[in-house]
Order: sequence, then structure tokens, then C-alpha cells
Amino acid sequence: MILFITSEVMLFFAFFWAFFHASLNPTIEIWCVWPPKGIFAINPWHVPFLNTVVLVSSGAYITWAHYAILAGNREDALEGIWCTIVLALFFTMLQYYEYALAPFNISDGVYGSVFYMTTGLHGSHVLIGSIFLMVCFYRMCIRQYTTTHHVGFELASWYWHFVDIVW
Repeated sequence: MILFITSEVMLFFAFFWAFFHASLNPTIEIWCVWPPKGIFAINPWHVPFLNTVVLVSSGAYITWAHYAILAGNREDALEGIWCTIVLALFFTMLQYYEYALAPFNISDGVYGSVFYMTTGLHGSHVLIGSIFLMVCFYRMCIRQYTTTHHVGFELASWYWHFVDIVW
């Protein structure tokens, strides 16, 4: 799992590098300005900030669930996992809303392509993490996790924190 997460970090690093390279050294093809002429950037204090709050909150809930499992508190663990899943699905809906309102699309040069590729890749990771957490929730419901045996949840938690940090 550590190698998998490391490879995913490198993948995201490549897209972040592309964004920073294009923004710090805009070429003549985009009139040497960032964002390129004709592109109106999304206000980071609206939906993106709300998405950040949602993901940070989900990271707190998954940590709460982990500590509840370690303490043998099944009800709190279920509540923590459930809250994380709900926030993950809310994040996905907000991401869709942001895409619907974006004043640019993926074919709008380097800005649009890097934006949609990076946020879309992150969105797919959120969906995979949501499924991972739903499986953990089900396993917790049927009492497959104990204070000493919960490796599946540990790995889901690691993955979720990766998703949270990448955002």
C-alpha cells in the first residue's frame, strides 16, 4: 500500500508540475499571461474552499473512526466511517457543481486541460476511496473488525488521508 500511495503521489506531482510550469513561465502562445487571455478562473473562496473544508472534515471523521476502533467503541467507529462516506459523496456533488459552473472547458488550452485532468483524477480517487470506505462500513456492521484485527480499515484510512492531503 505504501508503494501504491507513493506512485499515486508521483502521478499527482507530475500534474502539479505541469500546472506550476505553465503558470510560472507562460509561453507566447498564451500571450505570456496566467491564466491565459479569455479564461476566467474559478474563485478559490467559493466552491473550492467549501470542498477543502469538506475533505479536511472527512479526514477528521476517519481519524475519529480509527481511534474508536482501537478503543473498541463500535458505534462511534460506525458513525465516523458513515460521516466520512457522506462527506465524500458531498464532495463529489460539489465537484460536479463546480464543473457545471466553470467558465472554461477541457479544450481551453493548458489551463483547462490541466485543471480538468488534475481535479478529475482527484475526483476518481475520491470515488474509489468512497467505495473502499463503504466496504469498511459494511465489514464494521457485520463485526469483522476488532481492536487488533482491522487491517482493511487501516489501509482505507491511509488511502483516504492521501486523498485528503492531495486536495
